[in-house]
Amino acid sequence: MRVIVMFDLPTETANDRRNYTKFRRYLIKSGFLMLQESVYVKLALNQNNAAYISDGVKKNKPPNGLVQILSITEKQFSRMEIVTGTFATDVLDTDERLVII
Repeated sequence: MRVIVMFDLPTETANDRRNYTKFRRYLIKSGFLMLQESVYVKLALNQNNAAYISDGVKKNKPPNGLVQILSITEKQFSRMEIVTGTFATDVLDTDERLVII
């Protein structure tokens, strides 16, 4: 099984940022891996272990914001499709337009 934690936490005040950092560090110390920004995933051996992991996330959630927990089977997780497009950026990474005065 996989336990997926998705969160949207406020970062407007210093206290909010502190709570965000504390929660993110908890996830990393607990063995979660970042799937994408604000989405973390952890492997669970069975449903009981997934419930134990979910309880730990619930106990360490920040007071503000949204935290969602989804438990899925390994077969469902393996059927996830990864869709990417072409990466475009407006930032120049070369010095070909460099003007030395």
